Amino acid sequence: MTTVRLLHLLAMAFFVGGQLFLVAAVVPALRGAPDREGLRAIARRFGAGSLIAIGVLIATGMAMASHYDQWGDTKLQVKLALVVIVAALIVWHTRRPELHALEGAIFVASLVIVWLGVALAHGV
Repeated sequence: MTTVRLLHLLAMAFFVGGQLFLVAAVVPALRGAPDREGLRAIARRFGAGSLIAIGVLIATGMAMASHYDQWGDTKLQVKLALVVIVAALIVWHTRRPELHALEGAIFVASLVIVWLGVALAHGV
């Protein structure tokens, strides 16, 4: 189960860390650029990696929830509801990238998901 948790944490670090990098460094650096294609290329590349990370998160999360018998835990239920909300926001954002508030909502909800994951792992 240690390997499963490690994979879960690596996928989470890629997904949330990548968002933080985009929000804090890439978008501000390229915001004024006349050619937005560089930003779009970075976003597409991160999106492809994110799909892989989300797949790993789902598979490893299911394995851990089953192994630790947490399916009935309220924190897990809230976390799963937020995962569905983030997925919907990501789909919405891919269709309407000019709605920058979606980026913020995705990032904040992702941080709450991480917090809930830590709470689940430590029995808080």
